Amino acid sequence: MDLQQKIRSIPASPGVYLYKNAQGEVIYVGKAKSLRHRISSYFHEGRVADAKTGTLVREAVDVDYIVVANNKEALALENHLIKQRQPRFNILLRDDKTYPYVKLTLGERYPRVYVTRRLRKDGSAYYGPYFPANLAYRIVDLIHRTFLVPSCTVDLNRSHPRPCLQFYIGRCLGPCVAGLTTPEIYQEAVRDVKLFLEGRQSDLSKSLRERMARAAVSQEFERAAKYRDLISTVEQLQEKQRIAAAEGDDADVFGYHFENGMLAVNLFHMRGGRVLDRREFFWEDLPELEIDDGGMGVPARPTEQSSALGFIPDEFFSSLLKQLYIGQPYVPRNIYVPVDFEDREMLEELLSEQLAGEGTRLTRVHILNPQRGDKRSLIDLAASNAKQLYDQRFRIMKPNAHAIQEALQDALGLPEPPRRIECFDISHIQGAETVASMVVWDDGKMKKSDYRKFIIRTVDGVDDFASMREVVTRRYQRIQEEKKEMPSLILIDGGLGQLSAAAAALSSLQIINQPLAAIAKREEIIYVCGQENEPVVLDHHSPVLHLVQLIRDEAHRFAVTFHRKRRQIRDRSTELREVPGVGERTTRRLLEHFGSLQAVKQADVAALSAVVTKSQAEAILQHFNK
Repeated sequence: MDLQQKIRSIPASPGVYLYKNAQGEVIYVGKAKSLRHRISSYFHEGRVADAKTGTLVREAVDVDYIVVANNKEALALENHLIKQRQPRFNILLRDDKTYPYVKLTLGERYPRVYVTRRLRKDGSAYYGPYFPANLAYRIVDLIHRTFLVPSCTVDLNRSHPRPCLQFYIGRCLGPCVAGLTTPEIYQEAVRDVKLFLEGRQSDLSKSLRERMARAAVSQEFERAAKYRDLISTVEQLQEKQRIAAAEGDDADVFGYHFENGMLAVNLFHMRGGRVLDRREFFWEDLPELEIDDGGMGVPARPTEQSSALGFIPDEFFSSLLKQLYIGQPYVPRNIYVPVDFEDREMLEELLSEQLAGEGTRLTRVHILNPQRGDKRSLIDLAASNAKQLYDQRFRIMKPNAHAIQEALQDALGLPEPPRRIECFDISHIQGAETVASMVVWDDGKMKKSDYRKFIIRTVDGVDDFASMREVVTRRYQRIQEEKKEMPSLILIDGGLGQLSAAAAALSSLQIINQPLAAIAKREEIIYVCGQENEPVVLDHHSPVLHLVQLIRDEAHRFAVTFHRKRRQIRDRSTELREVPGVGERTTRRLLEHFGSLQAVKQADVAALSAVVTKSQAEAILQHFNK
């Protein structure tokens, strides 16, 4: 059955259609209120003449479709298929930033809290997203200090001989060691954490007051004092939330700048009436999009200019909002966009129903296109920032060091902007003369006076992981002994194996909560310790990636230079050691005195006798004269 014949048999029902090319690849996904009318409209004479639609129709050799019950189902399914299939002719969300959630592992015997950027259906409870990104880390730190629920990676299904440092500094109940706590006490702390993360501070305060009263009656005054301090902390947080709620609603504000076929979009996250963070998106090569009609069966008619440029704002924002918000656990009450689009009301209904299904108190999501007033001013401000982002990205304006530090903090989820980064690399040839290097980036520049070289002492043969473990152990054992400050970030040149080796070295020194990451050479993917299953993939234009690559490449250069020097000394030493009566110490004296093997070869007996005995000098001269 040819394509035209297949189209005539398609039902006039709502659904999603998928165009395929000759290789069977899905090249476009769309939705329609009437599949038959929508698909057949592509082959109308006026539309085939259109450049973009003509390109799609020429490549398409087959079309599949999925019938659904209503338009909202079509909207959700279209978004899912676009994310799954990544069709070439659809707008695809390309994001330089994801925001963190706090994960409470309720499926474990002793639940723990972590910061994560990936949501999974694993029985855990997820809370967020948090703006700015380091807020999630501050909240988890508050949970450690207040509720004593840890984020460790220790196996809690068995008992250990002694607890880690977190227990001794009062940030963990110590479930890893028998007798330090009980399942009842630990579960009580987990229930408090759950109430805290759900924002139920009133219920938490009431529960804590009841427990404080019972402890006082039982004359457990130390426990009662702990509950009193908890109540004070919770009530302070509750007061801050009341102030924020009084200042305004949550909203996301979009602005964009399009020029020369490239697009920058700026998104302000407003929470409690204040801009807490922003998010940026870039497209360098927008696809040749067909012009959506909102599923009405009648082609939309964009301006001649936008058709020529391949960018239609209403089509773009319709696709962007679906990919950003559909399926997400949190959507703000108001979303302000610079242009209106046809399926806006349908998307509002879908998102409102989605939030109702999540059990939130929010009753309605509003997607608004204000034309005047304060809200329009917000969109104009977002557009102005999008213009700055466009210039910074596409006009190759170099961001300042502070901006890069903040971007690196956000990309890797660091607790603070990194001031000092120490980077390690291993160098050898088939296990021979294995050495390591450490280079230092300090407040925006490489600090060569702090560079360090290491000769690997405990590893034989090719074992990069063991070599990395040795050098990291030696470096930070010395830091501990000298009572110096740890760096903001430890960076490893390598993949997951080298990262695990470095993490094991730090763990053996009882160094915890130390930011640690590794960058893989080929893929240029950054793995963060504790989030190995969620690697950070940065855009190849990202200044953050460029900084990490710069530090990594400097560590590699320094290690290779040191390795070559060691190899040269070894090779020269080997030739001198062939001389009868010349040992290792004599060889070292000769090379240090003359500076090179060539200078030793050119020296006469008198010059050599200044360093070695006359018989040795004659033996050396005779050896090289051969």
